Amino acid sequence: MLSFPPGPARPGGGPVRVLPPVTTLAGVNAPQTPLLTPDAARALQGMLRTEIAPGLTERELDAVEARFGFTFAADHRVFLSAGLPRGPGWPDWRDDDPEDLAGRLAGPVEGVLFDVEHAGFWYPAWPSRPAETSEALRVARAELESAPRLVPVYGHRYLPGTAGEHGHPVLSVHQTDIILYGNDLADYVRYEFAGRSSGLSARSTVDFWSYFTEGGPGIDVTAPTPFAPYATTAREAVDYFRTLALERLIGRRHHPEQLIEAGLTALVLDVETESLPLLAGLSRAEREQADTLFDHVLSELDLLRNLPADTTDVPWETARWELVRRWLRLVVNGALAPGAGGDLVTYEGWAALGRPPALRPLVDRTDAYNAWAALPRGDRGPLAEAIVAEARRLLAGPWPPREQ
Repeated sequence: MLSFPPGPARPGGGPVRVLPPVTTLAGVNAPQTPLLTPDAARALQGMLRTEIAPGLTERELDAVEARFGFTFAADHRVFLSAGLPRGPGWPDWRDDDPEDLAGRLAGPVEGVLFDVEHAGFWYPAWPSRPAETSEALRVARAELESAPRLVPVYGHRYLPGTAGEHGHPVLSVHQTDIILYGNDLADYVRYEFAGRSSGLSARSTVDFWSYFTEGGPGIDVTAPTPFAPYATTAREAVDYFRTLALERLIGRRHHPEQLIEAGLTALVLDVETESLPLLAGLSRAEREQADTLFDHVLSELDLLRNLPADTTDVPWETARWELVRRWLRLVVNGALAPGAGGDLVTYEGWAALGRPPALRPLVDRTDAYNAWAALPRGDRGPLAEAIVAEARRLLAGPWPPREQ
């Protein structure tokens, strides 16, 4: 039996707690965050490494909204009035082809309809799905007319277009694979282009689209990592705890059930600490104790002292590289779905680590997986296999793989 001596109590007392997402309805000014200022917007645009044209005037912004039949959120208007990013991925509301802009605006709805037709998607709040696909598409399109419009920010990243509101999270949208990509516009830009984030939990703020990040079929990359228990030895069970500890270190949150399951897995595999049976034996009514007992187990396993320090210009660089390696292993051994793993590596690895070239092939394969509607038959199997193959290739080389 693998046994570990009890460790000292964690300095400072209880665990760091991250609050769960808060869902609000469209029409309610979402988050309690200050409205973006022009100076702050210009500072954000300095991170973009792309051409910044003169900002859109109020008259130009109004004309865009009138022409395409949508509204910019308040912080999106401030961002575009401070300067207009131009280059690959950025919608140029002044000079781009109107048909291309209209297509990008229609993309989220058309992606949902694609999955209605080809993947059997049906939103639970809609009327019962008609038997005929053509009629199902008609009903879905009519229902989607009442969903808040999503307005492209960059690439497949969108903001809800709710007039006068600010602070909505940025969504990454590929059909019904919809994930949270930043707490608000400013947080998104810092994370996507500078590898920095506020560390706060992203919040869903609008009807319909929040379904995909609050229990629907999409992947929320800020949510607990959705891997299945994989440990088959006591040492692997301890590594499982280290993975959870590293995730929390970089600001990811855990469900109590995930911590309890980790404790139960370790207990079954004969890991022995004083607090482990208490964590593994928590009932549903006792879930609020999971964080505290998890900290005790980490201390008793002597894991807290050995976590990487935050000592470079890139936030938690060493910890993130270690987590990327662990997530890739989970993808390869089947404990983490390829799409979910690719999204994690993209969001918490490639973007947060300053876009290292060595991870770009995996990011590209993940993007192809997420954009599967472009395939003639919509078959995702080969795309998932491509992610696994790239994960295996990365693991076989030197670590960290900073260079290609």
